[in-house]
Amino acid sequence: MRTLAFDGRMGASGDMLLGALLAAGADRGALSPVEDALDVRYDVETVDKNGIAATSVRVLLDDETEERRSATDDGDGDRGHTHDHGNHEHTHDHDHGDHEHSHDHDDHSGSTPAEGHGPHRTYAEVVEIVEAMGLPEAVEADAKGIFRRLGEAEATVHDTDLDATHFHEVGADDAIADVVGVALLFDDLDVERVVTTPVATGGETRSMAHGEYPIPAPAVVEIATDADWSLKGGPVDAELLTPTGAAILAHVARGIETLPTLNVDAAGYGAGGYDFPNRPNVLRALVGDGGDRLDREEITVLETNLDDAAPETLGSLQSTLQEVGARDVSVLPATMKKSRPGHLVKVVVRPEDAERVAHRLAVETGTLGVREHGAGHRWVAAREFRTAELDVGGESHEVAVKVAADADGAVYDYSAEYDDAVAVAEATDLPVREVARRAEEAVRGSE
Repeated sequence: MRTLAFDGRMGASGDMLLGALLAAGADRGALSPVEDALDVRYDVETVDKNGIAATSVRVLLDDETEERRSATDDGDGDRGHTHDHGNHEHTHDHDHGDHEHSHDHDDHSGSTPAEGHGPHRTYAEVVEIVEAMGLPEAVEADAKGIFRRLGEAEATVHDTDLDATHFHEVGADDAIADVVGVALLFDDLDVERVVTTPVATGGETRSMAHGEYPIPAPAVVEIATDADWSLKGGPVDAELLTPTGAAILAHVARGIETLPTLNVDAAGYGAGGYDFPNRPNVLRALVGDGGDRLDREEITVLETNLDDAAPETLGSLQSTLQEVGARDVSVLPATMKKSRPGHLVKVVVRPEDAERVAHRLAVETGTLGVREHGAGHRWVAAREFRTAELDVGGESHEVAVKVAADADGAVYDYSAEYDDAVAVAEATDLPVREVARRAEEAVRGSE
């Protein structure tokens, strides 16, 4: 399976993704629809990041656009921004702490970065612009899907309606160029699968209108709740993952723990703006054919024996342990000392979550000790949820169905979500297993 893999250890932003995709083989010419529609241009160059040759991409205003905007700019400052285009430093007086200023670039003489320029638009206005660009259907769908994630995150953070939500930086011309440009480059690369390792957020705090907020920014956290990949703090005290970068990866990428087995035939590095003493600030992209039929996930196994746990306690372990990172929980009957009946609890976790999950296991059960077995890894299927619509007695019901596939995309299992099947069964008086069967057949038949 043709795979694009991102190494997320230094985060991601829109410009880093553009650079990584171009460096990994996407055609620069694929970006022309954006330049034609928005009166901007992409400035692409190779820069040095701690000895790594990386591709830097900036979105610049074309000369005519800059002259036109300069002539009509009344300087009233109603956007609450102060711009110093010598180094793209920005200060913000409004309360949206999710802006795209984490990866700053030195300005080029005579070139005006598009960052922050143009009106701040609502979600609906951004969608209208994307739809008017004449993009290929799949590219338009991806761009709109990414902006929907951004809009829903903004709406949740600020308690507003989606259609009324005003984008600030992510509604300006440069952010539209980032999102649509990335969608065009993904389409040009024509890969079948996109994956990413855990994405670094950076750390410390950033100043916002109401004080200091911790990194990651609120919108990034909200976007990550619906992403398949994991966030990872550090490795430096700076903002590494922007809302645009998070939304793009949430839309296109599945999460993996380590880079997959690939027969690599292209690789590249997208440059971020920060320079760190001992770390190249780059987003690495690898393109190649996947060698693994299933994804490899690094794990370890925790276990403990219990001889006095109440049934209610055992029954709650699935949810309480998964809240702190457990990947799987099993409770098995066992014979304890003095031939007393008991239970063996086994918990699959990622190595970095082991201590936290072990502590919760001890607190929940009262056990005096938790063992750890270094299992190494497990092989897991690619999975996604699809919705089956069932017509029962003239009424429509929805059931989520989990679809499992190997790395080549070959589907080998369909499994209806039990809670959905129960809800439909109660509403229709059908047996649960009949609801599940119909849902699975509906999704299988739509393939």
